[in-house]
Amino acid sequence: MPRPELRVSVVTRFLHDQSSAADDVYAFAYTITIRNTGEVTAQVIGRHWVITHGSGELEEVRGLGVIGQQPLLKPGEEFEYTSWTRITTPRGSMRGELLCMTDAAEPFEAIVEPFPLAIAQALH
Repeated sequence: MPRPELRVSVVTRFLHDQSSAADDVYAFAYTITIRNTGEVTAQVIGRHWVITHGSGELEEVRGLGVIGQQPLLKPGEEFEYTSWTRITTPRGSMRGELLCMTDAAEPFEAIVEPFPLAIAQALH
């Protein structure tokens, strides 16, 4: 039986103009690339993010689609989008799952491995 598989890669960047250290607000953009490396057409139906602040505070975000879309990806196709989040520390991380469905209406998840949210100088 053909297997569904979506691979997710992430690139992040600090948004200096949307951040304020004095107010403990640190904004980060993240660009997600979703590539269908499986053998069947798959659609992203929803998302679940776990955002971890450097203080240990956890924030969960759930919703339909990504940036208001539910992309349908045939084998070999990819979809890219950019979104953003704010945390209260100069360092944190995000991880999650994309909730997906095959064209045969079989649900599956595409795991998004943890990725850092960090200001470059905060890494040292």
